[in-house]
Order: sequence, then C-alpha cells, then structure tokens
Amino acid sequence: MANANNNNAYASASLYVGDLNADVTEALLFEIFNAVGPVASVRVCRDAATRRSLGYAYVNFHRVDDAERALDTLNFKNIRSRPCRIMWSHRDPSLRKSGVGNIFVKNLATSIDNKQLYDTFSIFGNILSCKVATSSKGESLGYGFVHYESDEAALQAINSVDGKNIAEQTVSVAPFKSKKDRGGVVESIFSNIYVKNLPAETTDADFKKMFEKFGAITSSSVSIDTDGKSRGFGFLNFETPEAAASAVAEMNGLDMNGNELYVGRAQKKSEREKELREKFEKLRVERQKKYAGVNLYIKNLGDEIDEDRVRQEFSKFGSITSTHVQKDSAGKSKGFGFVCFATPEEATKAVTEMNGHMLEGKPLYVALAQRKDQRRAQLEAQYAARSKMGHPQPQLYPPQGGPMFYQGVPQQRTMMYPPHMMRRQWAPNQPAPNMMHMRPHMNYQLIPMNQRGGPAQNRQPRNPRNKQPHPQQQQQQPPMAQQPQQPPMPQQPGQQPVMVPQIPAQPAEVNVKALLAAPEEQKKQMIGEHLFPKIKELQPQLAGKITGMLLEMDNGELLHLLESPAALQDKISEALHVLRQHEVDE
Repeated sequence: MANANNNNAYASASLYVGDLNADVTEALLFEIFNAVGPVASVRVCRDAATRRSLGYAYVNFHRVDDAERALDTLNFKNIRSRPCRIMWSHRDPSLRKSGVGNIFVKNLATSIDNKQLYDTFSIFGNILSCKVATSSKGESLGYGFVHYESDEAALQAINSVDGKNIAEQTVSVAPFKSKKDRGGVVESIFSNIYVKNLPAETTDADFKKMFEKFGAITSSSVSIDTDGKSRGFGFLNFETPEAAASAVAEMNGLDMNGNELYVGRAQKKSEREKELREKFEKLRVERQKKYAGVNLYIKNLGDEIDEDRVRQEFSKFGSITSTHVQKDSAGKSKGFGFVCFATPEEATKAVTEMNGHMLEGKPLYVALAQRKDQRRAQLEAQYAARSKMGHPQPQLYPPQGGPMFYQGVPQQRTMMYPPHMMRRQWAPNQPAPNMMHMRPHMNYQLIPMNQRGGPAQNRQPRNPRNKQPHPQQQQQQPPMAQQPQQPPMPQQPGQQPVMVPQIPAQPAEVNVKALLAAPEEQKKQMIGEHLFPKIKELQPQLAGKITGMLLEMDNGELLHLLESPAALQDKISEALHVLRQHEVDE
C-alpha cells in the first residue's frame, strides 16, 4: 500500500469507494468507515436528475493515517453483498490520465476478481487502483488494469508476470495504452469477415469460391435455417489479415443478382449491440433537435375526434406538418394525439390558446411533447428538490376538526361543519349523553357554495348559557372556519336525547363549467377533493402523497385523470416509482 507521508503525491485523506450497490447510503458508509477513524464527510455520487446512485462515493477522513488504515482493512469488504473497491481519491486528473505506472492484463480467467488480481500484483509495488473489467451482468470480460505508484513497479510486474499462468491460463501483461494511442489498431487487424444479403441459392461451395481469390480461407459457412434454406448471410476466416482486408475493400457493396452485398469485419454480439445503441441514440438526438419546440401533445380528446378535426382546430395557428390521433387495436381513439407545427412560434401560440379550450364539451390539455423517461425524470427531480430543501413531502390529510389540506397547494378558506355541530336527534327515556364521549369520528361536510362560487357567509355560533367550551373542544375546532349557528332541537317532556350519526357527504362529480367559473385559487382544491377518493381506492396507504404530487400538474390534465381511469392509473404508477426510488436513495 501507498505510504501516507508528505512525500507521497498520491496520499490524501480522501478515499474513492467504488462498485457500490444502488441502495448504499451515506449513513451506512459513515458507520462502516467511522469504525476505523473519525470521518469528516461522506458523499454518495448521484444522478442530477433522477437522484439514483452512480455506484461510487467519496469518504473524507480528518487524518491521512486513518484513510490509509481504511484502505488497508476495508478494501474489497462486502457492503450489501457486493465487494467494494477502494483507492486514493486523485484530485489532479492528470495523474489518472498520464498512464504512468498503469498496466493492462488480458486473457484472465473468468474466476479472477478484483481482490485476486490485487493480491497477484501487489508484491511488485504500491498499487493505487486495480480493476477487472466486467459486463453489464457483472461477468468478467477477461482483462483488467493495475495502476502502480511508479513506473519501476509496473515494469517489474510486466517482466515477472507476462506469459505466466494465472488460474491455469497464460496471461499477457503490457503497458496500458489509451484508445487514442492505440489508433484503432485492434479493429483494423482481423481475419474473420461477415457477409450478408447473399442470394438464396448460395451454397457453402459457392460462398467459398466467391472469396478464395483474395487468399487462403481456413473456414467458411453459410447460415441455414431448420429447413436447410439459406438465411442470406455467412462467415469467412482468412489465413492472413491482409486477405480479409482486401475482401472487404473489393466485395462490400458489390451487386450480385440484384442484391447489394455487405462485407465487413465480424463483430461480437456485444460490439454490434454497442454500435446499434450509438446509432439509434444519434438518430434519436437528431430527431429531438428536429422536432424540439414544434411537436405538441394533446390529451382529453373526444371519442369522435380524428386527425382531420384536430388539423381543422389547430390550423389557424400556423402551418401543420403532421397530425396523429392514437388508436387502439379496434380503431377507437385513445383520447390523445400529436400535432407538429413548422415553427416553434406557431406551436407556442397553439399551446397558449388551446390549453384548456373546450372541444366537444371537454377541456383540452395541450403541451410540448415529451418522452416518458423525460417526464419521469422531471417528476423525480421535482420530488428530490423538495426533499433537499427541507419541505414536507406532498400529503393530503384531514386535520383534527378541520378540512382537508394539500401540502404545497394554495388553500382558500372553506366553511365546514365540525362533527360536534352536526344535527342530533334525541330519543325518549335515554339519559343525556356526554358530548365529549359521543363525538363521532367522521369526515367533514362542505357547506354549499353560494351563487357566486364563494363560501357561505360566516356566522358566529351561539354559546348556550354563556358557558365557555371545554378546552378539548376548543382544540378540535376548525382553525380556519367559524362554527355556524345550529337551531336548538325541540324536546318533549320525558324524552331523553340520543344522537344519530350523520353519513359524510361524498364529493359529487366534477362540473367542468362550475370549475372554469370558480376563482383560480379554488380550482386545485375542488379537483383534489374529487381526485383523492379515486386514488384512495387504488392506493389507500399512499393516497395523500400521490394526490399532492399529482396536483402540481395542469388543471386540464387533472380533469382528464378524473375522466380516464386508465390515465389515472398510469400517473399513479409513475408517482409510485418516484416514491419507491426516493425511499431507496434515502
């Protein structure tokens, strides 16, 4: 290990901890490393948008000696069933990129892991970092890297291990070269080629005869299906790389019986997948740039509205390049579609004018089109930002003696009847109940709104006999509403009072016209009071949090969720994903 002294340029009190599970948190790392020595700080690096762990962290100690001890004792320790990889944190990137003391080891047995590689090469000098390359599934790719503190140690390792057996396999050890320094030599030297678009009648003999003019062929094969018919592609292996290169240069693109041959270097499956991913990603980026700011997403469309009607409604804002209404397998509209304009200015004008516009009795939701992963990342970022700033998580809850509130959403003063003010009936021959013990636990009923859409006028309650209310009754009064006056109940001689519990009123169906006529600050709560029961049926434990998260959406889209159970289910699923991911990150 590197000695922690002032002469060591690599030594510091900061460690890099890699190969971590996604559920490893700062608290867990602090507990593990603080057992070695006092830890100054711990930071798990996370994605800026999704807040998911990137699989590595930095642990800062107060003293270099403690950091070195942690590197000696905790390297390759299992953390959540996965061995971690610890090395010194190099603040100067030139130390990592210079290549000094870095060697490349290939032809490793698949059983060799990071610790075994470290143990094998640590006898030649102080190792700064050591890693076996793995696939996305965690399987060894058969090569690795060892970074020594000095070139002398690296040269000694190369001279001692190159050509030797490790785990019954002869390994090759050489100085590490970056891809830029290699200059693509590995890809330019090959002997195995892949040929496709072959005529259906091509046999193995025809295939070999077609290419043998370029040099000696060691093997050739045309792929066939279960019926013995050619699949239109095959492989050839030449004796020399020069012959293979000549075949590719002359035969690629050649017309053969109307088919244009493709001839190129044979690639592994992982190479082809990587190449295709890069190709499709490039196409996706180009497509996004082309349609950025001009493609609109429209939701809450009526069942009878088709592309022609959409074009008719939106053509007044500018030139439309395409329209599409999504349909199911039966040809029925799914209630959403897309409109693409020629310029961003036209698209912006359409969003401004048509979002919330009534079409066939339904308010449209119009916004710039986004990919699903972008919408999810945006929702996760908003949720993480609230948590980071210390705001309480979105939650809907009924406070004791008061109305329901949606955290993070502006509230207005709404009159409610508290339970102890609800109307009661008294039965004969019954002793008068104690009001404190007979108070029912039930939801609160909204007072009917007046004709102007506002709450009914507050009225001061009469306190019979001028007695002060019980302190517990005072605490349970609605904090934002005055208690309405209740008329006294007539009692006949000999009758004893009995209380009849009231059935709480359920929110009625959303009246779109009433909602549009309501003040802006009331719309969110009106929608929320109808949305919450629907969400509670599907997710009773998380209904409050999910409702609070969804209420940040546009009112037009919220109305669509109330009318479309499928759309509501999709949004609930997205919210649950965000909540679960947030719990993992915590």
